[in-house]
Amino acid sequence: MLTSDTAAMERINAFAEEKFISLYENNKRSIARLNEARKNIYERLINASAQPIAIPWVLPDSIDFSVSDNSIKIDRHLYCSEDGTFQASLNPWEKGVIEEELKNGAVCWLRNLDRKKWSLEIPYEVGGVITSMFPDLVVVRADVQGYIFDILEPHDPSRKDNYPKAVGLAKFAEKHWDKFGRIQLIRQKKGLDGREHFYRLDMAKVAVRNKVRGITSNEELDRIFDTDAERED
Repeated sequence: MLTSDTAAMERINAFAEEKFISLYENNKRSIARLNEARKNIYERLINASAQPIAIPWVLPDSIDFSVSDNSIKIDRHLYCSEDGTFQASLNPWEKGVIEEELKNGAVCWLRNLDRKKWSLEIPYEVGGVITSMFPDLVVVRADVQGYIFDILEPHDPSRKDNYPKAVGLAKFAEKHWDKFGRIQLIRQKKGLDGREHFYRLDMAKVAVRNKVRGITSNEELDRIFDTDAERED
């Protein structure tokens, strides 16, 4: 009788999910110290939730990474093969941003692949449905206070998911500003000098993310890029 009552089942599911999330959030540091097989059990439960749940991002000692025929060697990747080198397939924007970061003194970087167990995953919403983005690059810098982790997403402005991803990054930055440095959506376009440059919209800046989180179109995002994006070359 209970299972045939849709309203009752929805209330039970909501109650159970709320209790599970509370238990998980109160114990997530202990869960993070478990072995991989045991952590996978919790991850399956977490991923079954209808709403996103923050999972501590822990990088393993090694990662699975395929090397394609068009891969190129790039220095200072966080992980490397036994001979000390790293190869990856990068599009021109990704390659250009990494070269700019290394030139500016980055300690190391990570090519963040889609849907790997070790990937950094950020939720965003499209048409009322929660989905996931996997920002292309995580860059590590250092200053007098220690290491800083930056999230960099070079993104083609012609894609339909531009503004939803920007809003997702802004909301992520608002919640996790204390754990990351720059959280940037990046475009390449011509500057006043007639040359191509990378322009960066940094959601780590309160003024920027306050503008971005309420937008509802790519046109609005374009205007914010025109007024607030900055170069770092």
